[in-house]
Amino acid sequence: MKPLAVYAGTALGAYHFGVDHPFGPARFSAFWDEFQRRGLARRCHVAPPAMAEAAAIERFHTPEYVRRVQSLSLTGEGFLDAGDTPAFTGVYQAAARVVGTVLKALDDQLSGQVRRAFVPIAGLHHARRDGAAGFCVFNDCGVAIETLRQRHGVESVAYVDIDAHHGDGVFYAFEADPGLMFADLHEDGHYLYPGTGALGETGRGAAKGCKLNIPMPPGADDRAFLRAWESVETFIESAAPEFILLQCGADSLAGDPLTHLAYSSTAPRHAASRLCILAERHCQGRLLALGGGGYNLHNLASAWCAVVEAMLEAEVDSH
Repeated sequence: MKPLAVYAGTALGAYHFGVDHPFGPARFSAFWDEFQRRGLARRCHVAPPAMAEAAAIERFHTPEYVRRVQSLSLTGEGFLDAGDTPAFTGVYQAAARVVGTVLKALDDQLSGQVRRAFVPIAGLHHARRDGAAGFCVFNDCGVAIETLRQRHGVESVAYVDIDAHHGDGVFYAFEADPGLMFADLHEDGHYLYPGTGALGETGRGAAKGCKLNIPMPPGADDRAFLRAWESVETFIESAAPEFILLQCGADSLAGDPLTHLAYSSTAPRHAASRLCILAERHCQGRLLALGGGGYNLHNLASAWCAVVEAMLEAEVDSH
C-alpha cells in the first residue's frame, strides 16, 4: 500500500476559466512548482488524472444538467450559472476530469492500494445537483459522497470543509441525510458568498444535529481557527466515520483577493494532521483531501503543500 498519493497533471489543470477569471490557469502550476521545490514529488506517489463517465457524474447531478454542460461545452458560449461560471470549449471534459480524478483516488483507497490521497484541482463544493455555482461546474465532493454510499457501501462519511466559502452545494444536497456528517468552518455569510452556513443550520429531519456550521468573522486568524477547530474535531470523533473527505480551500489564508479571513498555512496543516489521526482511529487511515478554492497563488501553493506535508508526517508518526 502506498502511504500517500497525489493525483496531478497538466490535464487536471485544464479546469479553469481563463486568465481574466479568479479561477485562472496558473493555479495548478503554482501548486506543482512549489510541490516539486519542496521535494514532495520524491516522497509520495504521483498518479495521473482520470476521466469520469457521465453515469458516474449523474450519481449526484441530474442527467438534464449534465447534458446542458455537454451542450455548452461544444459552443463555449454563455454561462453555466448567473455569471460566475462561464462556459468554455471543452468545459465538460475539464470538469469530468476533476470528478474522474477524485473517483480514481477514492477507488485506489478503497481497494487498499493507497492510504491517503490529495487532489489539488478539486473540491468544487458550490455546484448544485441541477446546476453550476461559484466557479464549480460539477460537485466532485457530492459525486464522491454518493459513490462511497452507492457503490462501496460506506454508510458513514464525514465531510470537513475549511474553505473560506460555505460548502453550500454539499450541505443542502445532504441536509436531511444522517449518513453524512458535515462540518464547515467558513467566513460568516453576512460578508461573503454564498451567504449560507449559519450556526443554526444543523440539518433537517433525521439529520438534525448531523451538520456543524461555524461562521468565522472577517479577520479571524490562526488562533481563532484553532479554537473553532476543537469543536470540529469533537464532532467528527463522535461520528466515528468510515471515510473522511477534507475540502482544504486556501482562500481562508490572509491576503486572498476574494475573502477576508487571515489564517496562515498553519490552519490547513493542523486540520490535515488532526484528521489523519481520526482517520487512523476510525477509517483505516482513509482520508481524501481536495484542494478547493484559493486565488492568491502563493497562499494556494503554501497551503496545499502544507496539507501534503501533514499527511506525510502523519504516516511517519503512525509507525
